Amino acid sequence: MHKKNKKEYASLAQFIASKREEFGYSQEEFALKSALPIDVIQSIEQGFDLFLSTTVRQKIANCLKIENKEIKLYEIKAGFNLTNSSVMDEIKEAILLNSSNPNFVIKCPVCGEKLSTRIAKLYDLEDNLILRPKARCTKCPFQLID
Repeated sequence: MHKKNKKEYASLAQFIASKREEFGYSQEEFALKSALPIDVIQSIEQGFDLFLSTTVRQKIANCLKIENKEIKLYEIKAGFNLTNSSVMDEIKEAILLNSSNPNFVIKCPVCGEKLSTRIAKLYDLEDNLILRPKARCTKCPFQLID
């Protein structure tokens, strides 16, 4: 098995997808073996999640038989927040209100490029549905932070 160094992966999404494929796992198999929801795996591999929670990182590292620090090399830290909270709230609201409109486009507040958006469907401990808007820039490292 050929080992790649950091310079050969452009992103966290590419790193995780490549490592998963080395094991021959589909996204569904990977989700099952790592005890993570398929939505989480898809979100990471689509580039929506640029940094991971400690729990998610640990589950992925265990499944892929790598160390947490290998994953951390590809994460963009949550501190990349060049906008104020009111702008972030406006973006979240716009995503929630326009999610069913296929022509909906929202621009990045940092560089002006199109944001890639989606709504994550999560459930709390009482099985209540929580809709969480997600967005990332297609050009710069901007990411909508929860």
